[in-house]
Amino acid sequence: MERNDLTFGRHSVMESLQQGRGNKLFIQADLKSEKIARFKEEARKQSIPVNFVPRKKLDQMTDGGNHQGVALTVAPYRYLSLDELMATAFQQQPDPVFLLLDGIEDPHNLGSMMRTADASGINGIIIPKHRATGITPIVAKTSTGAIEHVPVARVTNLSQAVSQLKENGFWVFGTDMKGTDYRDFNPQGPTVLVIGNEGKGISQRLKKEVDEMLTIPMIGHVQSLNASVAAGLLMYEVYRKRH
Repeated sequence: MERNDLTFGRHSVMESLQQGRGNKLFIQADLKSEKIARFKEEARKQSIPVNFVPRKKLDQMTDGGNHQGVALTVAPYRYLSLDELMATAFQQQPDPVFLLLDGIEDPHNLGSMMRTADASGINGIIIPKHRATGITPIVAKTSTGAIEHVPVARVTNLSQAVSQLKENGFWVFGTDMKGTDYRDFNPQGPTVLVIGNEGKGISQRLKKEVDEMLTIPMIGHVQSLNASVAAGLLMYEVYRKRH
C-alpha cells in the first residue's frame, strides 16, 4: 500500500530535502559513498534526523520500489486550487500553459508528464480529485524531483474547471483521433492542453468544452500513443512554437 507522505529514489529525495519538505531521512545502512554522504550533509543542514536501516526495511517502506538506498518522509503534498494556480501562473508570464489530465490512472504516466512539464516550461497541471491518480511516492520517484517545481491543482469537476479557464482567457486544446494536425495548431495566448484517460481518452462531456481537437499523425499499426508520450509531443510543440 502506497504512503503519500513518503518519497524515495535519489533524485526525488534530494529535491525534497533541498525544498525543505523532509521530516526524516532513511539510508540503507551498508551504503557508503560520496553521494550518500551528500544526503547526510543535506539532512544535517535542514536539521532532519537520519535513520540507518537494513535494505529490507526500505523495501518494505517503499513497497518494493527502486529506492536506491534512500527514502524520506515528507510533509503532505499541497495541491493548489484552480484560482491559486492561475494567479501563480499569470505572475510568471502573460500567456501561461497548463496540462489538464482527464482521469490519468497510471502514476508512472503522471510522473513522466510532470518531468516533461518541468523541462518544457509548463506552468502547472490540473487533475481531478476522483477516479485518477494523485501525487504518490511512485509519481514522485518517476518525476525525478519535478513535483517540487511543477504546481498541481486538484479540482472536483473538470468541465467546470475548463469553463473557468475559458472565462479567464484560456484556449483549450484536446487530443483525439480526428482533428487538426498538432503541428499546425496555434498555441499563442493562455493555453490548456487536455490529455485523456489511458484507455478511454477524453470524456464526451469534456470534449464539448474543448475549443479545438488536435491529432498526432501515425502511420503504423497501433492507433494510439502512450498518454505521457502524447503529452510530451504537445508540450514540446508549444515550446517550439513559442521559442
